[in-house]
Amino acid sequence: MDLTPATVRVITAGGAIREMPPEAVPVGSRFIVRPGERVPLDGEVSAGTSEVNQAPITGESIPVEKKKGDKVLAGTINKMGTFTMSAQSIGENTVLSQIIKLVESAQSSKAPIQRMADKISSVFVPVVVICAILSFIFWRFNGYDTYFALKTLISVLIIACPCSLGLAAPTAVIVGTGMGAEKGILFKTAESIEKLADIDTIVLDKTGTLTYGKPEVVKIFSIIDEEIFLRYLASLERASSHPLAEAIIKKYGKDDFYEVTRFETIPGKGVVGFINDEKILAGSLSFIKENGFEITEDDPEEGLSYIYLGVQKGNEKKYLGYVGLFDNLKDDAIDFIRKIKNLGIGIIMLTGDNEKIAEKIAKKLNIENYRAKVLPDEKQKIIENLKLGGKKVAMIGDGINDAPALASADVGIAIGSGTDIAIETGDIVIVKSNLMTIYKGILLSKKIISKIKQNFFWAFVYNTLGIPIASGILYPFLGILLNPMFAGLAMAFSSVSVVTNSLLLRRNEI
Repeated sequence: MDLTPATVRVITAGGAIREMPPEAVPVGSRFIVRPGERVPLDGEVSAGTSEVNQAPITGESIPVEKKKGDKVLAGTINKMGTFTMSAQSIGENTVLSQIIKLVESAQSSKAPIQRMADKISSVFVPVVVICAILSFIFWRFNGYDTYFALKTLISVLIIACPCSLGLAAPTAVIVGTGMGAEKGILFKTAESIEKLADIDTIVLDKTGTLTYGKPEVVKIFSIIDEEIFLRYLASLERASSHPLAEAIIKKYGKDDFYEVTRFETIPGKGVVGFINDEKILAGSLSFIKENGFEITEDDPEEGLSYIYLGVQKGNEKKYLGYVGLFDNLKDDAIDFIRKIKNLGIGIIMLTGDNEKIAEKIAKKLNIENYRAKVLPDEKQKIIENLKLGGKKVAMIGDGINDAPALASADVGIAIGSGTDIAIETGDIVIVKSNLMTIYKGILLSKKIISKIKQNFFWAFVYNTLGIPIASGILYPFLGILLNPMFAGLAMAFSSVSVVTNSLLLRRNEI
């Protein structure tokens, strides 16, 4: 079944409707999506409202309301109401195409356990050939004719064909990655499945992973007019992808921004930009202080995140104030931590926030091991030290500051709502920003590896029993000699049994 429609109803400059293939639609074009239709391209709703079934992409069972300004993905289904969209991504650039590409890549890659099977087969085949030749020699030189001896040789070669060994891993991987994609779990490689099943430690970023990443401004301290202060801060943060930036822009609530040039992000510290001839800095207290600003403010409330603002013109530096923000925990965060602990996996929370915020969040989640004020390169060092200590580490994150740690971990798990660099760096992508989906991914990986081991077991048992029977070991006692035709049937049955056993994965609920 096609996941996108063959044509798109594009609205021309003159207001007419013209049907075009999806790949021919220019970015920025407006098109119409009617009730019951699949969305053809990634884009943004420009007019109308509806409810969209996002299950094909995110695995969400409940349709999501979409209105003007909301993003809608190709492959999702419009349940009701006609709406107009503006095309943002087409062809291979759509989220759906990227998901398909990831799944195909994972299904064609080899897990380490599969490479082990390849090595075994490279030894197994010559051994089987030798066994077949020895069988021929034994019977031929013990009074049996060439036809009899040749039957044993052929039967051994046929029954010992290592097809089931070759199918043991890839069939389970193909079924498992398909199940994962349906649940919004995208394994980039088969190796990531095996590594995820074997982890004993999970390191988590806080903002956007354990929390919604959509904090609200709950406190403002400014030594200048509050509206001007917010305009400075919002103008600078508008170019940032940090979760706190959106909250500040929302608090400002206007479209009247200053033009910011030479914008730069200092990972784990803050952002810098220029408004006319003024250098604007926004970030942590330590970042503002290390840039030579003298801080004078009331005592900040504990347990909030703070962004401080400073302006430099020439050699004159002026501290302007701060905003305090709070980010709520995700609804499934507590349940996720509890279930991960029940699996015997250790948990470490890392955050760039201050000690008070980290302590408050860790206490709510019952996390004993956490670190505050951690910079991106420090996250990476923590991961590397854990690995040097013999730990098998998975890192879960969503931002630019998590990318080095995601790359260093045995398994990097990127939240799909995060930045492109985090998603690109991660070994596994969680399409929906849902922690329980990660838990399900761990369970699925364990089931896939368990199924691969089952397949190997039955393949080895089959060959262990089949080769002696094919070589005629039962003939002196029971008069039974395996016909090459039945050897071929048995060989085919072994392959079918492995494929069937892999398909039984779909009966497992995760």
